[in-house]
Amino acid sequence: MPNKTYRYRAVRKIFLWAALFAMLWVMTACAVIMPRANGKAGPVGAKRRQTGTLNIAHRGARSIAPENTLAAAKQGLEAGADLWELDVRLTADKKLIVLHDDTLVRTSNVESEYPAREPWNTADFTLSEIKNLDFGSWFNATDPFGQIAAGEVSASELRSYEGLRAPSLKEALEWTLRHNWKVNIELKSLQGQAGEAEFVERVVSLVQELGMEEEVMISSFNHEYLVRVKEADSAIRTGVLTSRGIDNPAAYVRSLGASSYNPSFKAIAASKIAAMRDAGIDVYVYTVNEEAELIKFLNASASGVFTDFPQRLSQIIDQRKVTSGTISSGSTFEGR
Repeated sequence: MPNKTYRYRAVRKIFLWAALFAMLWVMTACAVIMPRANGKAGPVGAKRRQTGTLNIAHRGARSIAPENTLAAAKQGLEAGADLWELDVRLTADKKLIVLHDDTLVRTSNVESEYPAREPWNTADFTLSEIKNLDFGSWFNATDPFGQIAAGEVSASELRSYEGLRAPSLKEALEWTLRHNWKVNIELKSLQGQAGEAEFVERVVSLVQELGMEEEVMISSFNHEYLVRVKEADSAIRTGVLTSRGIDNPAAYVRSLGASSYNPSFKAIAASKIAAMRDAGIDVYVYTVNEEAELIKFLNASASGVFTDFPQRLSQIIDQRKVTSGTISSGSTFEGR
């Protein structure tokens, strides 16, 4: 009798431990694939190492946060994006600032702060003057992607956006480095602007100073800039941005010493991507927001997709992982 009791207790203990481990496994799996209640992927998503099409948060997750700010970068990271994209320009005092437009009007309160300085060109303001501006409240007021009205941005997030400052490129890169993340730097074309002659080299020098050659990809619509990047540091990946199709794009990309072809989603047929990938050229498509288009480029094995909705793309990718276990062959610029 004692032997039977001992065996019964031993078997029961084994069963209980097995049940506990099974429950923990299920809970962990659910945490990885389940989105937050507001539709954004939870923080576990940010730790996913992508093995297929890269999810690139365009100007950060700008559908739910003010673009090109560290708040947008944070939202992209939490949404599970593999990297974010930012734009860089020069200020009047030759500082590198993260801004998209050539004027400050759309994304700041510059008109009320500096009413006499129309047309408020970015290049006419010093870094300290730009740092005085509010780059968040415009987002709250205009709801550019309708996500505030849709309930995808919380009241606390909206409050945190008020008074946001535009980061310098150094601040943005240091933030990226601290979060063990990656970034695509788009060099805006500054033709004719003071400081253009050293603009590209100053960006490369900053990347080198921070030791981020492996964490950075540099792209531009000004393809001469890409040649200058490679001359300054051949180890940095470069991407050829284009809004229109290019004849024999693989040969053109190679002629610039670039790593990738970065066309508008309207400028490339999904059926052409496989041939580019087979030729050793990555294809990063911009800016794709609609679910049907996102799925189309995932199916086409694009190396990466720039999107204003990284939270939406993360959900699609995670759902596909659950159903099929695989997405596509990986990009050479692997996310972390």
